[in-house]
Amino acid sequence: MGDIPAGRAFIGSFTSAGGRGIIAASVDGETGGLTETGASDAVADPSYLALAAGPGGPVLYAASERAEGAVAAFAVDGPAPRPIGARVPVCGEGPTHLALASGHLVTANYGSGSVSVLPLGANGEPVAVSGVLQHEGSGPHPDRQRGPHAHQVMADPSGRWVLAVDLGTDRVRICALDPGVGELALHGETRLRPGTGPRHLAFHPAGSHAYVLNELEPTLAVCRWDADSGVLEALGEAPLLPDGVTGPVYPSEVVVSHDGRFLWAANRGHDSIAVLALDETRERAELVTTVPCGGHWPRDLALDPTGRRLYAANERSGDVTWFDIDPQSGVPHRAGSLAAPAASCVVFA
Repeated sequence: MGDIPAGRAFIGSFTSAGGRGIIAASVDGETGGLTETGASDAVADPSYLALAAGPGGPVLYAASERAEGAVAAFAVDGPAPRPIGARVPVCGEGPTHLALASGHLVTANYGSGSVSVLPLGANGEPVAVSGVLQHEGSGPHPDRQRGPHAHQVMADPSGRWVLAVDLGTDRVRICALDPGVGELALHGETRLRPGTGPRHLAFHPAGSHAYVLNELEPTLAVCRWDADSGVLEALGEAPLLPDGVTGPVYPSEVVVSHDGRFLWAANRGHDSIAVLALDETRERAELVTTVPCGGHWPRDLALDPTGRRLYAANERSGDVTWFDIDPQSGVPHRAGSLAAPAASCVVFA
């Protein structure tokens, strides 16, 4: 397997809104600063990226958030991403997220409310869809929850399960992936408070808990995770904004610190990053403060591999801003930014 080179970052950006597709950047090890090295617009509207070691070197995967959803693979051994093979339809609409699971690429298709599975070819490239799991149901929100909207998909830390977060039905679905046939089977589901619109989740480093970010209400659902039984149990909620904040706010992403002490969430509309402290039980999250995201409409957050810096992809201001994290308080302090029109996400080697 080819190793993933250190000191690189890859930024997705929406081409339909003036973005450049996938931007590659070098990362300064001392300052965390990003410097663009090249870009590729070979895939339209890359909403999310994932990086993995491939047979001949590292492979970057991109989800194309279009009505006819697709995925594409890129080699990243040069200054700009280079396509590997052709884009492959996912048999779903508007994929917003993708992940690697059991040697397959899995996508969350927001528009069609489904999850697709694609095997990988000899060079790590995705090939034709082997299975599609269609979600069912709705929620109380009159516009956003008329039907299912799978927004995120990921493998749990044990690698045994695939979890799909569905904004349209207020549920997290737990599935088993059969690598032999490339199909998902529904194992169970967790129903969250109606109308909250769960968007993304992040696991605690210990693997025992997960934190589900709600988009339709600025709250975080704290959950206990049992990998042996594949059961996600909702325990309670924590606010992502101080009392008295008004106006529409749409949280977008959640990440947990490498030491499991802190959690950060991006708030679109409020244009802030919420800082929450996790107690020793991992079952209580308390809002510490919020800080400006450094731009407008933070769509994604990511930690660098060291866990010392936090990066925000600010979609509408067109930048990726990075922050130094205070190790004692968990509070991020702005350190710089890189222009990236219509930024959708950022991932690190």
